[in-house]
Amino acid sequence: MEKNKTKKTFVGTVVSNKMQKTIVVRVDYMKMHPQYNRLVRQSVKFKAHDEKNSAKIGDQVKIVQSKPISKDKRWALVEIFKDKK
Repeated sequence: MEKNKTKKTFVGTVVSNKMQKTIVVRVDYMKMHPQYNRLVRQSVKFKAHDEKNSAKIGDQVKIVQSKPISKDKRWALVEIFKDKK
């Protein structure tokens, strides 16, 4: 039996690249506040694997869910959309 599951993907901004082959990506999203019925901006940070150390701070990147690489890394870098200039 063939399982054809799609992996989760997110687009976010690189906030740290100080580790070897690892970047920290911040993904921002808007959520409705349950009591005040206003949109609230929230964010979550993911550690992603960057094999070539090519992403820089401020770059817009796309990450995809992968098998666990280390204790905290479960994401991998797919592509870099926008370079900071």
